[in-house]
Amino acid sequence: MALSSMTGFARRHGASGPYTFEWELKSVNAKGFDLRVRLPQGFDELEAHAKKRAGELLSRGTVYANLNVKRANAAATVRVNEDVLNAVLKAAAMISGKVDAVAPSIDGLLAIKGVVEVAEPEGDEEEDKAVRVAAAEAFDKALDELVAMRKREGISLGQILTQRIDEVEQLAKKAEIAPGRKPEAIKARLAEQIAALLDTTDRFDSDRLMQEAILIATKADIREELDRITSHIAQARELIGKGGPIGRKLDFLAQEFHREVNTCCSKSNDIELTNTGLAMKNVVEQFREQVQNLE
Repeated sequence: MALSSMTGFARRHGASGPYTFEWELKSVNAKGFDLRVRLPQGFDELEAHAKKRAGELLSRGTVYANLNVKRANAAATVRVNEDVLNAVLKAAAMISGKVDAVAPSIDGLLAIKGVVEVAEPEGDEEEDKAVRVAAAEAFDKALDELVAMRKREGISLGQILTQRIDEVEQLAKKAEIAPGRKPEAIKARLAEQIAALLDTTDRFDSDRLMQEAILIATKADIREELDRITSHIAQARELIGKGGPIGRKLDFLAQEFHREVNTCCSKSNDIELTNTGLAMKNVVEQFREQVQNLE
């Protein structure tokens, strides 16, 4: 299965009878899946269809789906409500002798709420049904285009993630062979520190001090961390190779990478090894950021 991004965009135009319409779909990152549909009046029944189809093809991401519909040769009719107008004129006549004011103008009368009524043209039931069917089919096609775009983005993401995994592997190998990890280097470094302490005072028990030094050297060993990083690398490659909606799994794996690399840095008592750990930490963070875009 191919990898898919959670970001994408699609637009689809259509026409049916006197109607023209346009779907616009936009997908963004999210922890789960959510479809938010905005429909014009009379098209509410399409929401259930849209959610069913999107739920079948997508597992993560927030998708915004907007439908705009226009009806050709459908000019609205304007009618004057004479009952309301007569009531307004009667009221104006009653107060004309009591208030020093000019007579109401035509535009002023028409601006009064209820005097002018705008009636939308009545639709044909068959035409309305046909446009809803056409809009549903257009949504399916727009959704297919969105899925295709997300998969194209997923291919690019897969390549980037693979590069980051390769970089982590190279840095882990560099840490593996770091001169500072060799037993003789650790022994020499500890011997120098112990000698410096013994030169300053004779209150230290040399045997006891040596035992503590061995314990510190054992704790500073990053063998287990490097083994787990190698295991995580293999898991990441396997997941990317299988494809599908693996974003959550890779996100968890990125956290595990981060934990092991942090431990390597905290245990390190060698400058070269510390620098390698910091470089690995930077690559792991880049890996984690890219994983956030993956379905």
